Amino acid sequence: MSMFSLSGKSAVVTGAGSGIGKAIAVAFAKQGAQVAVFDLNVDAAKAVAQEIAQAGGKAEPYACDVTDAKQTEAAFEAVCAKHQRLDILVNNAGIAHVGSVLTTSEEDLDRIYRVNVKGVANCLKVGIAKMVAQGGGVVLNMCSVAALMGVGDRFAYSMSKGAVLSMTYSVAQDYLKKNIRCNALCPGRIHTPFVDGFIKKNYPDRVEEMFEKLSKTQPIGRMGTPEETAAAAVFLCSDEASFITGCAYPVDGGTMYLR
Repeated sequence: MSMFSLSGKSAVVTGAGSGIGKAIAVAFAKQGAQVAVFDLNVDAAKAVAQEIAQAGGKAEPYACDVTDAKQTEAAFEAVCAKHQRLDILVNNAGIAHVGSVLTTSEEDLDRIYRVNVKGVANCLKVGIAKMVAQGGGVVLNMCSVAALMGVGDRFAYSMSKGAVLSMTYSVAQDYLKKNIRCNALCPGRIHTPFVDGFIKKNYPDRVEEMFEKLSKTQPIGRMGTPEETAAAAVFLCSDEASFITGCAYPVDGGTMYLR
């Protein structure tokens, strides 16, 4: 058997319609997992599932608003009814926000909380219950280096990712004896559609300049790719990582320790 195989495992990846979530779903399918592609945008979920199927993998799309506890539970129930188990849960669904404490509105704060904190908690509640009942599983929460260090103008976003990290530690501790591992993946700046959109919106006349500037904020000299992040997710969710739990795992081009 090849290393990092996910063959025969049932995996849920939230926010898998684009960006890092899509890359994780694709990578999991390549390693043999049956992937449930969760996304608020069902058309995006269908497109990813179709892409995986065309490449010879196994995936199914599910419309899921993780901020809605009942809808989230129904989506998980549908997955488990089809596959009888849930081996891997990747809590990737999330949104970004730029602003300091003085420029972040109450509405902004509530929106970030609903998706990045409550959304993760909703999925954990249902997913952990399934894993306890079946005798184990693996959880990977998408966090950020923003939970581990100061990042300018990321007040609400950093708050939410700090909460994700705390939830990771809590779940890892509470369910250690239930054969459930829980880790957090902490990317640095990854080149996703959000980054491109942010630069075009805020620096329309300096796109190339700002892309290069943001790339070089990481010691390695460039942004990461969704596929590089997905490779780390494959490892942490594989049996080869069976001795790793309660870990904040950076994929950040040296940002945390080499600045």
